Amino acid sequence: MSDRLTMQDPRKQYPQPPFPRQPQPVPGEAGKMDPVPDHGETSYQGSGKLEGRKALITGGDSGIGRAAAIAYAREGADVAISYLPSEAADAAEVIKLIEAEGRKAIDLPGDITDQNWCRDLVAQAVEKLGGLDILVINAGRQQYREDISEVSSEDFDKTLKTNLYAMHWIAQAAVPHLPAGASVITTASIQAYDPSAILLDYATTKAGIVAYTKALSKQLMEKGIRANVVAPGPFWTVLQSSGGQPQDAVMKFGEQTSFGRPGQPVEIAPIYVLLASQEGSYITGEVFGATGGAGVA
Repeated sequence: MSDRLTMQDPRKQYPQPPFPRQPQPVPGEAGKMDPVPDHGETSYQGSGKLEGRKALITGGDSGIGRAAAIAYAREGADVAISYLPSEAADAAEVIKLIEAEGRKAIDLPGDITDQNWCRDLVAQAVEKLGGLDILVINAGRQQYREDISEVSSEDFDKTLKTNLYAMHWIAQAAVPHLPAGASVITTASIQAYDPSAILLDYATTKAGIVAYTKALSKQLMEKGIRANVVAPGPFWTVLQSSGGQPQDAVMKFGEQTSFGRPGQPVEIAPIYVLLASQEGSYITGEVFGATGGAGVA
């Protein structure tokens, strides 16, 4: 049994930098990180908050999406995960973890920069889950560039397609299937409020996610559906070591926070559970930060 919920000093609860250099090709594998991230594989304990619910999570193979998938399964939900075909090894581990909880696990490999695939993955999730009432749009692209001259049109296009266009395509396809009481959750970032110089395109999309979700929440409440944003700070995910940050920054990742360390994906999973569950029944159009003390405003 994990001691994650035992009272302790949060500054020392998880690994602190310096970390070793660990470059990986995009999209990277979580199991090759040092230290390996805690997505809740052995540490998240559920309590039935999502019993009988049906969730689709994009980017569910690793990082925050993986942590949400594990938590949702342990809270009683059936879960479909979307991921790139090259992320199949990480996704297979998540599928096994979901099934180990006696829940239905649906794997949906594909490229969300393809509009047709976005619509198809929603259709498949609805069919194979027997409905849909939790939508977590989480998959993202982050590749640092030191100077504006290095941000190519191809870079900008791919980041916007992954982080913004796909969000719109997936939400647009999913909304007709969502019943009253359903929940939509998007993943933004502290970059929406305090952008890094080396993440021009990424930070732009994260600010867009906040605005889009706030606007969408006003539409969806007319149908009794809630929509909220989670804005993480520095979390220890494969997104960072596979080009999201320079290797020198990876080595000291999270050092600048009040905690002196990055967050682990399992530490943000309870926010995704709250926003998906009926316990969050009076929460919509909100941004929930988990930034290590930096805030989101």
